[in-house]
Amino acid sequence: MTATTEPTAVVTGTIRYWAAAKAEAGIAEEPYQAASLAEALAQARARHAERPTFVRLLGICSYLVDSEPVGGRDHATVALIEGGTVEVLPPFAGG
Repeated sequence: MTATTEPTAVVTGTIRYWAAAKAEAGIAEEPYQAASLAEALAQARARHAERPTFVRLLGICSYLVDSEPVGGRDHATVALIEGGTVEVLPPFAGG
């Protein structure tokens, strides 16, 4: 489960991209080294700066951190754990 206090420890894990996010990133997954979801996403944006559609898409995606929905929480307060997984779920039609 993710914490809701200010994350401090940098950990490693995996970001997994689904559907349109995967297509726009050009990869299915990649590693992160970050303390918070906000940091991990900032790294992804920087790594894929040459893919502006992907960078914009990250702004409207839903996220699961270790199978828990992030919802409307501030991404800077969502702590990541060692070996964790961030799932990037773009909006999609049909429910």
